[in-house]
Amino acid sequence: MATLPVYRWRLAPDGLATRRQLRALGLRPGGQEVAAQIERPRRRRGPLVAYLYRIDRAKPVRPMTAARWAALGRANTARRTCPQCRRDAGYVIPASLGTCVPCHDTPTSLAA
Repeated sequence: MATLPVYRWRLAPDGLATRRQLRALGLRPGGQEVAAQIERPRRRRGPLVAYLYRIDRAKPVRPMTAARWAALGRANTARRTCPQCRRDAGYVIPASLGTCVPCHDTPTSLAA
């Protein structure tokens, strides 16, 4: 198994980019292997690592189809719909609450 070249933060050679940098260019890794990695020093918890991909081997981002846009819209609507009152809360319901804020703050009746 070959080891990856490791570069210090901001010292990677031209032609390599992180996933986020590729996305900003309208590209994706496209199945290629990781070409190198960058280490950013941190004081308390060891280095932060980012993987680098070759820009010349990257492929264009796949376009969003009408079906994908529709699926994304349904998923976002489901995240905003309260499971208790079935209303659109107008915001993404926090997983810690599980329901919209009004339903969460309403006291439940205690059974005798």
